[in-house]
Amino acid sequence: MATFESRDRELYIDSKKVLKAWESFTGWYWFAVEEVGELEGKPVWFGFVQGLENEWGEFAEAELDALIKKGQIWEIPQRNLPISGRRG
Repeated sequence: MATFESRDRELYIDSKKVLKAWESFTGWYWFAVEEVGELEGKPVWFGFVQGLENEWGEFAEAELDALIKKGQIWEIPQRNLPISGRRG
């Protein structure tokens, strides 16, 4: 299980600082910790995903944008990152 830590109003997962995050109505979370590439002019991120399984991997912001347009997910405001995600 990944370790979530809030310090200095920021969120860290396994000691990696979360740069951006998204949440869905279905309870999935995407936490971006490092930009690793680009797809369709948008970043590809390495990060932690809490979905059916909790795992580290890559995901494309362009794919998340498609879900945002459908109203299925939203970007989590920076001020809310320290309290975001499923814990425990």
